Amino acid sequence: MINLNKVETELVCFHCGQDCLDESIVFDNKNFCCNGCKTVYEILNQNQLCSYYSYSEHPGISPSTIYEKKFEYLDEADVIDKLIDFKDDKYFLTTFYIPQMHCSSCIWLLENLFKLNPAIINSKVNFVRKELSVKFLKDKVSLKEVVMLLASIGYEPQIVLENQSNKKIDELKKKLYFQVGVAGFAFGNIMLFSFPEYFSIDLNDKLLKNFFSYLNLILSIPVLIFSSSGYFISAYKGLKKKIINIDLPLALGILTLFLRSAYEVIFQIGPGYFDSFAGLVFFLLVGKILQERTYEALNFERDYKSYFPLSVTIKQNEQEKTIPVSNLRIGNRIVIRKNEIVPADSILINGEGIIDYSFVTGESNPTPKVSGELIYAGGRQLGGAIELEVIKELSQSYLTKLWNNDTFNKIGESFFTRFSTTTSKYFTIIILLIAFSSATYWFLYDSKIAVHVFTSVLIVACPCALALSTPFALGNAMRILGRNKLYLKNSYVIEELAKVNHIVFDKTGTITKTGEADVIYKGRVLTENEKIMIKSLTRNSTHPLSKRIYDSIEGNSIFPVTNYQEIIGKGISGIVYGHLIKIGSADFVGIEKKNGNNLQTKIYITIDDYFIGEFIFSNSYREGIEKVIKNLKNNYSLSLLSGDNKGERTNLEKFFGKNSDLNFNQTPEDKLNFIKKLQEKGKKILMIGDGLNDAGALSQSDVGIAVTDDISNFSPACDAIMTGDEIIKIPQIIDYSKDSVRVIKMSFLISLFYNVIGTTIAVQGLLSPIIAAILMPLSSISVVSFTTLMTNFYSKKRGLSSKLL
Repeated sequence: MINLNKVETELVCFHCGQDCLDESIVFDNKNFCCNGCKTVYEILNQNQLCSYYSYSEHPGISPSTIYEKKFEYLDEADVIDKLIDFKDDKYFLTTFYIPQMHCSSCIWLLENLFKLNPAIINSKVNFVRKELSVKFLKDKVSLKEVVMLLASIGYEPQIVLENQSNKKIDELKKKLYFQVGVAGFAFGNIMLFSFPEYFSIDLNDKLLKNFFSYLNLILSIPVLIFSSSGYFISAYKGLKKKIINIDLPLALGILTLFLRSAYEVIFQIGPGYFDSFAGLVFFLLVGKILQERTYEALNFERDYKSYFPLSVTIKQNEQEKTIPVSNLRIGNRIVIRKNEIVPADSILINGEGIIDYSFVTGESNPTPKVSGELIYAGGRQLGGAIELEVIKELSQSYLTKLWNNDTFNKIGESFFTRFSTTTSKYFTIIILLIAFSSATYWFLYDSKIAVHVFTSVLIVACPCALALSTPFALGNAMRILGRNKLYLKNSYVIEELAKVNHIVFDKTGTITKTGEADVIYKGRVLTENEKIMIKSLTRNSTHPLSKRIYDSIEGNSIFPVTNYQEIIGKGISGIVYGHLIKIGSADFVGIEKKNGNNLQTKIYITIDDYFIGEFIFSNSYREGIEKVIKNLKNNYSLSLLSGDNKGERTNLEKFFGKNSDLNFNQTPEDKLNFIKKLQEKGKKILMIGDGLNDAGALSQSDVGIAVTDDISNFSPACDAIMTGDEIIKIPQIIDYSKDSVRVIKMSFLISLFYNVIGTTIAVQGLLSPIIAAILMPLSSISVVSFTTLMTNFYSKKRGLSSKLL
């Protein structure tokens, strides 16, 4: 008899949701399972952070007891150096792995750490990777104190000083193979014991018949508990977070088949469907392995080394040469010029460092550096050329991570990604409704068919193919464009390229080619010292004309340059052994410009304000550029921006047309404002420039491509980098971007067609659970293969290379 006067109320912890043993720990009229949870609540309450509990019910994690001695090793200098990504006189920046992160409340709390400790400037979560990036004032709070703060609120970081990631991946793969092995063993033996049923052999011995049935039941239990555990765990975690994920219908189908079969065997109604049950799990797991193998073979993970050929200047035996940055080794002596990025942690050897870490921290605060000081990877040199010695191996993805820093990211979420995420969310709910409705209908006629229909519908329908279409189509397109020497910041740039309707060209270094232009000096005869002074000054600049002057002067001798300055679009200056050297435009060096050949560019030189002479460059247009411009004119509006005067208008009109939009004497600010005005008119702008004088315009445009003949530096302002010789492929690249978007739409239709047909057959009771289990992974594999093959096909159609370089 139930005593109605003694109804016990289950006590759960307000913070973490676990059961409370008693009412002994109470604070603010709330029950807690331990003092740790109570302490976390007190911390949040004191700092007005109780909004944390509004995002999810019982979102917290019960913290373990915090022992300060446990974290004492975090005060050791060598440990700090290993864990810190960046440090300067004021800040530390580090990244933690937080495995406890599991919901929106976690994200909210971890990104509000500054409210718990004002010395923490900001904290940012990467939920997919379970990572937390923290920037804090090193004089106000230590690394150990930050870790202890995280541990005190239940988010103790998993700190591993050596890389264990490969070992974890191997362990996960090993478990999956064991699960397949168990399911395969059970499936094979259950089929063997079910032969009498398959061939309608009459077993008169009831005891023997029951023996085989119970044997099948026993063999199925490990399949349920071990082999299919991943589906149940994933579904449970999703429901706990109030999310219906794709594993929920799979778990329901598996459980339904097992319970129905167990019911028939225990109550001696029939032999059950253990063969279908074990086969279902076996083929689902085999499909998962096939999917993973397919994804590995078509891996588009952003490892910049595979397609992003940044180069760096190294110094060996007093000779300077350029090598791929991926070949950089500890001990190499490197030369970094103005506006170039330091690719790896290095010690400053020669020169005056003025390092801007905005690429790393998002804050522009140039820091002076002297010989012997450490300069972190990602710092940009704002002064003259400096020499450094590499002391740390280059991170394979660090520079790409910096390039995608949110500080410089102007592009939002992909439309297709947003669409597939929203569709997948409601897809599962719809499938559950169809499964339950179909099962209810068939149960009125035949309970066996009802079980099969319910299971088959849940298993055959799969939104995975929908979700995989976008990343694999754009990922493969991104890789193919990389092989054609167009290196994209991220795959979403492809979607933006497909929307472009107005293209803006810069002139110098974009449609003209300075790398092979003849350099002629005209003026008074230069002494050897004057030649070295000019060579030493131009060595500091990354401008293509400066590089041509540097290369044209023979010899390896270099003089130190002080007070180096570079005014974008004007020229460079510096003091060499007491002499003021200026190289640049006539206005910059302070002389009157003379009229001359419009096909020539002149760079003037003064020493101590006395005119010495001029370097003359022949303006050589890139091969095939005329054909490219005429091709683009048929489909897009075109504009040209140039910092030069109108002297070359006649030549450019041969390419663009007489009434074309040609703009001269444009400053960097003028170029930026020009792009803004076009966008105000509703134009989708592709800006193609050299990334030097037009960084603002590249950043403002919808897609900015920096064209360069020497990939020795890149700007966070651009969305893509293209080698100069490949600019003739711009029309094909834009068309290919449209093709890639078309492939995504086609794959969406294929996925929809598969699910409609599969579900229609399943609700009619014409599809067995085993066949459904085979079809489900095949649908994902087929869509992935389709997107890959079609993007390869379109690349060949557009004349783009899809083979490895």
